Amino acid sequence: MNITNWEQAYQENFTPWDKGQPSPPLVEWLARNKLEGRVLVPGCGVGHDVAHLVSLGIDAHGLDIAPTAVARAKERYPQLAERLMLADLFEHRGEFDAIVEHTCLCALPPEWRQRYRDAVAKLLKPGALLIGAWFVNPEMDPGESGPPFGISPEELDALFAEQFEVVESYTPEAAYPGREGRELLRVLRLSV
Repeated sequence: MNITNWEQAYQENFTPWDKGQPSPPLVEWLARNKLEGRVLVPGCGVGHDVAHLVSLGIDAHGLDIAPTAVARAKERYPQLAERLMLADLFEHRGEFDAIVEHTCLCALPPEWRQRYRDAVAKLLKPGALLIGAWFVNPEMDPGESGPPFGISPEELDALFAEQFEVVESYTPEAAYPGREGRELLRVLRLSV
């Protein structure tokens, strides 16, 4: 199976990224920080991160390109159905105060990273935040190239330097089992 065919992965129930709960590093960050305004979760999958944000009173919306993922998200979280969209991040229009990123960038081929950066920059209001649990050190089998496609802190610096400033960056204590020390929580602010 082509792992970048997300619809096929959901149809075949091959979704190792779905841990059945929101991202622990993001839950940890949100316990200490308040988000306001309209928030987007790109590549939201079955909606765990969106559901957590909404449970905190945040006006969160998710999008995913896989119809089966969105259908499952709406089935699992029917009260959030209007907040879960079948959409392509690169084609989506809107204006958001923050984007909460968990698995979207690491799922995309590395040659799409600049497209990702430009897409999120267009969706954010000036001065808005991009909050990410970035996968900097995914565990790979010998010969495996991804996804997930890890990104080093230096690559993150280079990717976002022209349009974003780093607000906060650290290795989170909270993690899914087996991901301890392999993610970086970084908050970026879009330049005004």
